[in-house]
Amino acid sequence: MPSRFRLLLIISAVVLVLDQATKLYIDSRFALHQSLTVVENFFHITYVRNKGAAFGIFADSAVRIPFFITVSIVAAIGIVWYLHRLNEQQRLLHVALSLIFAGAVGNLIDRIRLGEVIDFIDVHWYQYHWPAFNIADSAITVGVGILLLDLWREERKKKAV
Repeated sequence: MPSRFRLLLIISAVVLVLDQATKLYIDSRFALHQSLTVVENFFHITYVRNKGAAFGIFADSAVRIPFFITVSIVAAIGIVWYLHRLNEQQRLLHVALSLIFAGAVGNLIDRIRLGEVIDFIDVHWYQYHWPAFNIADSAITVGVGILLLDLWREERKKKAV
């Protein structure tokens, strides 16, 4: 098995176990909308369910569940296809795509199982709240950040030549 797929399996396993374990814990120990202060005026664990995408986009759409399931599956297949085309030296890109894949699958599991996604990480500054998110969302965000960093580095290399 090529190392890029080994890396995908390892990263996906770690992210999926953390994501699903934390969601199951929150679901079993918290009442919906219950909040626990971790750092006053900055960070809470708050149990919410998101029927939409980021920031609740499409939450009230009649086709939201089939739409999000389809998009997640297409994204996962696209990432595996793209990983297959990369060479072994593009390690940072492998990590980025593996994180995005794992996050997409983590939220896909929730959508199939519950019809919505469990979110619980509540970051805020006093009354100004960022929308709650979860481990899968974090993996996607970090993966996209690494992807952008890698693209920027590659562009700088091209300009230097």
